[in-house]
Amino acid sequence: MPKEESAATHAFWLAGRQATGEAAFDVTSPWDGRVVGTVSVPSDAQVEEAVAAAYAVRDEFAATPAHVRAAALDHVGRRLVERTEEIARLISAENGKPIKWARGEVGRAVSVFRFAAEEARRFNGGEAQRLDTDAGGQGRLALTRRFPKGVVLGIAPFNFPLNLCAHKIAPAVAAGTPIVLKPAPATPLSGLLIGELLAETELPAGSWSILPVPNDRMPALVQDERLPVISFTGSEQVGYAIMDSVPRKHCTLELGGNGAAVVLADWASDEDLDRAASRIATFSNYQGGQSCISVQRVIADASVYDRLLPRIVAAVEAQVTGDPADDATDVGPLVSQAAAERVEAWVQEAVDAGATLLTGGKRDGASYAPTVLTDVPADVTISCEEVFGPVLTVQKVDGEAAAFAAVNDSKYGLQAGVFTHDLQAAFRAHRALEVGGVVVGDVPSYRADQMPYGGAKQSGVGREGVKFAMDDYTYERVLVLTGLAL
Repeated sequence: MPKEESAATHAFWLAGRQATGEAAFDVTSPWDGRVVGTVSVPSDAQVEEAVAAAYAVRDEFAATPAHVRAAALDHVGRRLVERTEEIARLISAENGKPIKWARGEVGRAVSVFRFAAEEARRFNGGEAQRLDTDAGGQGRLALTRRFPKGVVLGIAPFNFPLNLCAHKIAPAVAAGTPIVLKPAPATPLSGLLIGELLAETELPAGSWSILPVPNDRMPALVQDERLPVISFTGSEQVGYAIMDSVPRKHCTLELGGNGAAVVLADWASDEDLDRAASRIATFSNYQGGQSCISVQRVIADASVYDRLLPRIVAAVEAQVTGDPADDATDVGPLVSQAAAERVEAWVQEAVDAGATLLTGGKRDGASYAPTVLTDVPADVTISCEEVFGPVLTVQKVDGEAAAFAAVNDSKYGLQAGVFTHDLQAAFRAHRALEVGGVVVGDVPSYRADQMPYGGAKQSGVGREGVKFAMDDYTYERVLVLTGLAL
């Protein structure tokens, strides 16, 4: 990134226009500590202005023609394509994500806006239902459409600073509901860049704001009655604290995971095991392991365990670590040194309790070496919680039932991967596993941005994926017509 761009001060977006406040903060690279940009912080009065504008425009925005909303979404998608390399380098700089993964994130955000444009064009067409199936309904027809519940408060995390902002904003625009977005304080620049592209469209003033307020000011937004829908992606502790504080609001919570990859006995050829090891190594370490669906646990049938384990270790050791700006880098730093120190402490706790460290286990500033552990006690932190770092545990089980039970032995239930060729086993996994998604023949880390994405148990409530988020942002309203000749 050019030096002059790195030193830029970034305005925020208040009711569709750029604005600055009296305070500002620096965004620094977790790789080398350099200042990537300085971000202006909205005052309380400016936050109030944004919320009031969104609330005031909600009826107008809901009535905006579908082609206007779709055109705006299409425009953002096209502009993301045009600026892919610039945006990827911005993501990499503020987040520490290797540039190869940052480019992939931009591509995913392009898809999100494209899917949203498509959904905007077909959303709310209405479903007709004859009511004369009962004598009391003779001559009556019900027409059901969906209408916005109200202004959305979107709260995005640091790990996908562009795409997870897109997953808040794009469905809101498609559904015609205003949104106030709070990007993560560690990585606000990518979200603010979406504002540049939205500002080039003809969306109503006030229909969107992007406000980089600090986390300690989030409770006031959460409590504001003019923001009846909250879409939060982040930690379990914060997500459920939000829900508990506003029990009468609609909350979509995309929270943590403890992603398991199951390797069943039939996945047994050398080619099978090489593929499983490669996919497991890649997706336990991509984004520095900072993905809710990264592979944290491998659960391998005893019949393949001894052949699989050395392959996993070799594939993990082959991951290239280093400067995220280097095209060859697979694994960059974590988002902060504090995050790496936490991972280091959890691994040390496991080793002290009897776990075997096969590779990794070393920290250098904010970077933590890709790590593989076996013989991990069930009660240590790394077995029970989401590590959110490049750490993998591998365990041996006897048979399919034991494997599925091991997956379910977690308070989390986001996604699971099952390596099997057996179609019946795939359906048994789909029935048995207490997760929001089962990926057969691959790791749990696969997500298509148009599919329903969310978890069970402590991994959250509701679903993202453009159409499914639009459903969460809206409600059904029935129109009954009377005296018709049906």
